[in-house]
Amino acid sequence: MAILRSRPSGASLLALGLALALPAGVRAQGAAGAAVAFDIPAQPMMAALADFTAATGVQVIAPGGGIGGTSAPVSGPLRPEAALGQLLAGSGYSFSFTGPQTVVLSATATAAETAGDGGLLLGPILVTGATGVDVPGASQVVIGPQDIERLAPRDLADLFRITPSVSVGSSIPMSQKLYVNGVEETNLAVSIDGARQNNRIFHHNSTNVIDPALLAQARVEAGVAPADAGPGALGGAVTYETIDARDLLGFEAGIGARSYNTFDFNGNVATSAFTAYGMRDGFELLASVNVGKGNDFEDGDGNIVDGSETDFISSLVKGAWESEEGHRFELGYERVADDADRPFRANITSVGFNDGLRQYDITRQNLVFTYTDESPEGWRDPRVVIGYAQTELSVPDPWGSEGETGSLSGRIENEFALGLGTVVAGVDAYRDEATYSDPDYSATETGRNFGLYAQARLEPFERTRIGIGGRYDFHRLEGVNGATWDDSGFSGNIGGEYDLTDGLTVRAAYSHVWAGPSLAENFLMNPDWDYADDPQPMTANNVTAGFAYSRDAFLFEANWFRTDLDDVRTATWTNGAESRDLTSEGFELAAGYAWADGQVRVGYTDTDVEIDGLVADSYLGNYLGVPAGQAFVVDATHSFPAHGLTLGGDAEFGLENDDTEATEGGRALPSYQVVNVFAEYEPAALPTVTLRAEVRNLFDRQYSARSTYGQDFVDVTPLAEPGRSFVLAAVARF
Repeated sequence: MAILRSRPSGASLLALGLALALPAGVRAQGAAGAAVAFDIPAQPMMAALADFTAATGVQVIAPGGGIGGTSAPVSGPLRPEAALGQLLAGSGYSFSFTGPQTVVLSATATAAETAGDGGLLLGPILVTGATGVDVPGASQVVIGPQDIERLAPRDLADLFRITPSVSVGSSIPMSQKLYVNGVEETNLAVSIDGARQNNRIFHHNSTNVIDPALLAQARVEAGVAPADAGPGALGGAVTYETIDARDLLGFEAGIGARSYNTFDFNGNVATSAFTAYGMRDGFELLASVNVGKGNDFEDGDGNIVDGSETDFISSLVKGAWESEEGHRFELGYERVADDADRPFRANITSVGFNDGLRQYDITRQNLVFTYTDESPEGWRDPRVVIGYAQTELSVPDPWGSEGETGSLSGRIENEFALGLGTVVAGVDAYRDEATYSDPDYSATETGRNFGLYAQARLEPFERTRIGIGGRYDFHRLEGVNGATWDDSGFSGNIGGEYDLTDGLTVRAAYSHVWAGPSLAENFLMNPDWDYADDPQPMTANNVTAGFAYSRDAFLFEANWFRTDLDDVRTATWTNGAESRDLTSEGFELAAGYAWADGQVRVGYTDTDVEIDGLVADSYLGNYLGVPAGQAFVVDATHSFPAHGLTLGGDAEFGLENDDTEATEGGRALPSYQVVNVFAEYEPAALPTVTLRAEVRNLFDRQYSARSTYGQDFVDVTPLAEPGRSFVLAAVARF
């Protein structure tokens, strides 16, 4: 099986395809359904399919590793499915969409005779950079549908466990925080199905509780992000997309259901997810629920980690209607709730002594309406998104504390198809409100923002891709005392990449980002703040440069990056306008090799993070960043199609970081090694059933993940990760 790389530089790049590079993650300028201006001449079929992928971002998976023959020409504004049908006319191949950005070709016996040898089984995971991303030359991480199936993630840390540039701290999902190149996610533009997320509720809690069982894709723009990623993309952007009926039915009318059940013997944790979905006469509906229950787990030393029990429920409901003219209206509601006794500080075992447990009740909800035109004409290709995201946290003991943050956001934009590429232009706005209350007092802050933006993605010359964009934002912050601050500022980005040869691409990108002052953390709000120092707008400068080399089934990438954040608000109980500066600098390496039924991938990152010119520590780094250091990951998978069996595993190696010894009360971050293995079986007699067995932390190592809070201090006992865990899972499709 071959996966085609989204770049037009020749068939020599196609064998490895996107094992580490592009397809499942690139923002498809012509994602399935939206029209694209095509100009693909008749040429060798593999080259034509590469041009198709470059134009649309749609991942093409071909049987046998290659397709012989000559393509039919394709020109003019067409939907990707129509264009692919024209391109394959007379080839003996049919196709079907298995997701919004993935299409699988099916060969007849005659066509199969022309297919080449070799190929690639799995979907891609980008480790460092990629060609054709939202800002060409920038760095992007993508976890697509095949990756989610391969990883079988149960929390945010699982989802990104083989992407070293993205780390997740804490072993308890409700207190996990995500870091990109050491930069905390509140400094990124985070969205779920297009709705803005703003969740600075409590620094001991997760910023965004995510259930990967509901996801179709996760995408991270590291550092440089496009103007249409939204406001506040200081250190990049994170985009989560939940599943819909089209993902599970492959754009074919019908009904279906999926049941996914797991049992983890470490803590006797059982999870059960059920999803029902259908499509008919333009209508779509999906409903999904996932419930997890279990006891505290054991760490690698055999100790029970108090407060680590599983007690969550997540749900997703999506409905859509598409007219015969292509007008698509979609409404989705997603909810994740976790209610259990957790460590007193939910992301720390203890500080000096054990404070015991207390209840944390957290609920995150997301409601999104989207309108798109799936059959655009000329320059008319509109998109409208209106969303409301809300997170509530209740901590009854000892003060009866409650925090709530809500974000009402919307955008109206249009994508213009040009001869050289596309330009997206639009407006967006949000209103954020954060409230804290207990029996003694309450406090509220409000932020409003209105922005205008445009982002161009162009291919002006052969072998050259560039991106340039800008936005201007108007921002207002209203403090707990009713005082207001009005600011405005410009953000811009530029990036490019050039194919020096058919196998070697060089790239670079830069962005300057302006954002108004963020809201303070709910649980630190003080109604007596007088804001003696005015809250300052936050700014950032990001730069990245690197190259990618590909030959046959081998790919190597290298990327250097630097992010400078200035005046990031880190309000304290006594000061509502305190701010700090952060610098993150480092480099990443990645390599991959693919063969007919498998692949192996390796990624490495080395990141230095400073706060106010000193080595970062996790205390000062709340809502800023953490000491990142060095880490590398290995991921390998091989399938035996004749037997319905797939074997694989991954390993993470966190290297010792003694830079943190320089901080007051600091200690070195210890090294660790953790290995996970799995086997997956699809019985021939039950083709709709998949059985899976995993061993997490195979060698029963005692460790804390490298971004876990507090492990850089001698008086803190950080949360440990689970020890050896045996997990059984079964998926049934109806």
